[in-house]
Amino acid sequence: MFGPSGTPSLGPSGTGSSVHREPESDTAYWNHATNPACNHPNRESCGFLLTPQRLSTAAAQPPPTAARPVTDGDPPLTHVTLLWREGVEEDWLRFGKPVAERIIDRRTRIESYSPGHVFALVRWASNDYGTRRSVLMILRAVGHGEACSTLPQVDPGGEILLSVRGWVKVRAAFGLIDAIEEAGFDPCDIAPDHWRHVHNRLSVGMPPRPYDQRRHRAWCLRRRLSS
Repeated sequence: MFGPSGTPSLGPSGTGSSVHREPESDTAYWNHATNPACNHPNRESCGFLLTPQRLSTAAAQPPPTAARPVTDGDPPLTHVTLLWREGVEEDWLRFGKPVAERIIDRRTRIESYSPGHVFALVRWASNDYGTRRSVLMILRAVGHGEACSTLPQVDPGGEILLSVRGWVKVRAAFGLIDAIEEAGFDPCDIAPDHWRHVHNRLSVGMPPRPYDQRRHRAWCLRRRLSS
C-alpha cells in the first residue's frame, strides 16, 4: 500500500462525513479502503506522490538540476517533509496548496508553500505497544522577518493556528474540517482567526462556533483592505 493521496480509494481524510479512523500498529493494519480520497476539494495538493504511476513518471524524467541561488527578490518557501512507513510512521496533509513538491524516495517527499498559505499537517506514529503520536497542526507559512514556531519536519517553521494531540481531539478536528468543506468553503482560504478559535475551544472541551458566510465575507473584506 502507498500513501493516503494520489489513489482514489485510499486515505484518511476528505470524506463526506467524519468516518476517520485512527491508524493501527503493524499487528493490525489500518483499513484504508473504508476512506475515500484525501483532501477532495484540493486534489492537486494531496496526491501522495509515491504511487506506481507517479514513481514511473518521476523515473522517466531527467534528474533535477541544482537549485538556483535564492535572491532577495524570491519569496521564502516553507518546506514540509512527509514520511510514510506503513503502520509505523505516517504523515499526510489534510489540506493545502503547495507551490512545489519533490520526491526523495518511495517513503519521503517534500512539499513547499509560499508565505501566507495555510495547510494542515497530520503526523501519526506507533510502536509495539500502540499509538505513540497522533497530532494535527494547521499552520500558516511565514515570510521574511515574521515570527514563527520551529516544528519537526517543517523548515524553517510556521505560525501555528491550531494544534491538537491525541486521536480523540484529532478526530474531532477532522469532523470540523469536513463541516467547513460541506458548507462550501476551502479550508485553505477561511479566516485564520477561526482556526485559532477552534484550537481554543477544543483545548477546553467546548464546541466551536460554525464558520458561516457572514464570517467569511468579513474576512474577505479585511483581506482586500490590507492587500
